[in-house]
Amino acid sequence: MHSDPIADLLTRIRNGVHARKQTVEIPMSKIKLEIVKILEQEGYLTGHEITTESKFPSLKIHIKYDARRKPVLQKLTRVSKPGLRVYRANDELRPIRSGLATRIMTTSQGVMTDREARKRRIGGEVLCEVW
Repeated sequence: MHSDPIADLLTRIRNGVHARKQTVEIPMSKIKLEIVKILEQEGYLTGHEITTESKFPSLKIHIKYDARRKPVLQKLTRVSKPGLRVYRANDELRPIRSGLATRIMTTSQGVMTDREARKRRIGGEVLCEVW
């Protein structure tokens, strides 16, 4: 049994990138859908769809590659884990990798990027970092 569905999501995407897959399928949940939407907005994925073919709905993610078939997504790491949660106040949210990397956070106002959280001046739990 997976105790960390977000780590599972990130690992499946990473594995899909390494295997040069076009799409990856994962079990659906609201938080995973929010994370996927952000990865899509940030330009790491080309799209997603929700499939309800089986008993449980799943999320089909389309991985983005550049013209030379290199994955756009270089690194995807889990920051806050079930055993060690990582929270950041808004004044602790510094841009990472000169602003080229994105942190995905869950805040009191929903799941968003660190840029959005800084703009709204709110902190939250850092789910993952991506570049």
